[in-house]
Order: sequence, then structure tokens, then C-alpha cells
Amino acid sequence: MKITIVGLGVVGGSMAMALAQSGKHRIYGVDVDAATLDKAREMGIIEKEQLSLPEKLGDSELVILSIYPRDIAAFMQRHGGCFKPGTVVTDVAGIKGRYIDRIQAALPEGVDFVFGHPMAGREKRGIDFATAAVFKGANYILTPTPRNREESLCLVEALAREMGCKRVRRITPAFHDEIIAFTSQLTHAISVALVNSDIEGRDTGSFIGDSYRDLTRIANINPDLWSELFLGNKEHLLGAIENFEAQLDIIKEAVRQDDGEALRACFEKSSRRRQNLDV
Repeated sequence: MKITIVGLGVVGGSMAMALAQSGKHRIYGVDVDAATLDKAREMGIIEKEQLSLPEKLGDSELVILSIYPRDIAAFMQRHGGCFKPGTVVTDVAGIKGRYIDRIQAALPEGVDFVFGHPMAGREKRGIDFATAAVFKGANYILTPTPRNREESLCLVEALAREMGCKRVRRITPAFHDEIIAFTSQLTHAISVALVNSDIEGRDTGSFIGDSYRDLTRIANINPDLWSELFLGNKEHLLGAIENFEAQLDIIKEAVRQDDGEALRACFEKSSRRRQNLDV
């Protein structure tokens, strides 16, 4: 299959690596940074021939847009005339509801846009930190719309599994934004708040163990992207934060009251619920 990946940062670069490993595809790369394109060619994960963007899009059966959510509709408006009928386009954006109507309004006739979200990002930025391993055992989400063809959805599902994803789920865009506010955006907010709550000037790094290291890995965050994700999904995220605050208040009050029984009940509940996630 001929595939164009637009945006060869850590996610797009990782997808190029994972898909290149099969040897089944010709992969064209598009990026605003010439050094990134040069590196991707040297690594052998994209085609070396220097086709123009219109040529790459027009020659592709699948186009993956690994760019900021706010840029997707503009990209489709600007370059929609380059796609041939039957092309499938997909994205990797972490929010859906705010942008779907604008993106679909920009679609040329005969082009099918499958809204997708690989749950396999990294805290680092750029192709230097891309790795195909990030998809091994990962989850992949699709948010079908009434305009999607079943064969287009199946195509993206198959590629997700080819990259190594364990589960591919189809859910509504609304539920996507609700659950991602909890599983992704809230966890990033907690990690950022934990790091920023540290007392300035003490040598915290000399005293951390796996718990702090694991909890704060994602605090090394892309400020531009995650500001967009938080604000673009603010209602769901605020609800998730409020639910989290309520649970933290239960723990805080139990500690204040020396209530070991309440603490044990919290810990038993969390242990039981966490074990149920390991399926």
C-alpha cells in the first residue's frame, strides 16, 4: 500500500517505523522540518525519492495526519484537491468532537476520513524519540461517523494491528472525548501538578523511586499541544478533575481524622479496580 504520513514527529515517526517493518508498504513522509525528513530517509522508514506534496497525496491510498488537531481542517482545505477518489485519510488527534464537523466540511468528494487515536504517545518530542515498540500491546481507538465506509474502518483497524496494537475499539466521538479526558488528560494534569507542587531548590531527584518516576514521566510535556488538548476538551476534563478532587478529599479527610479503616477501604477498592484493568 502507498501511505503518506504528514508530520514525522514522535507519533508519526513511530508509525512510519512500525509500518516500514512489515515491508508491505511504500511510505512517503511530509514534514516542515527538512532535517527530520533527511533523518527519516537515512533510517529507511520513508521513500527516498523527492516527490512534491501534491504528488505524494495523489499517489497514496492512505494518508495519516500526525499534526495538531487545530491544523487538520486547514490542511484538508488547502490540499483537498490533491487526493484521488477512494483515498482514506486518518488522524491521531487526542480530541474529536470539537473538530469533526470542520474537517468533514473540508473533505473532497470520494475521500473517506476515519477519525483515529493511537493510545501510544511518548513524553519526548521529535523523530529522535520515535520507536515502533510504542505500539506493542497498545490500544487504538476509532470514532466512526455516518459518512465512513466499512472498508475504510477495517483498513485502519488492520494497520493498527499490523503495528502491534492489541485492541482496536470503535466508539462515538463524544464518548472518546469523555473517556480520554479521564484516562489521558487528567493523568497528565495530575503529573504536572505533582511535579509543580515540589518545594523549589531541594534535591528531589536524589530521593525518588519508581513510584515518583512512573507518576511524573508524562510531566515532561509538549506545552503547545497539551494546552490545545486541555482547552479543546475542557468540559469533560473539568468533570474528571472534580471527580478526582472528591476522591483525594476522602483520603485527605481520613488522614486528618486518623481513620485507618477509611484508608484501608480506599486502598482495597483501588487495588480491586486496578486489577480488573489488567485484562
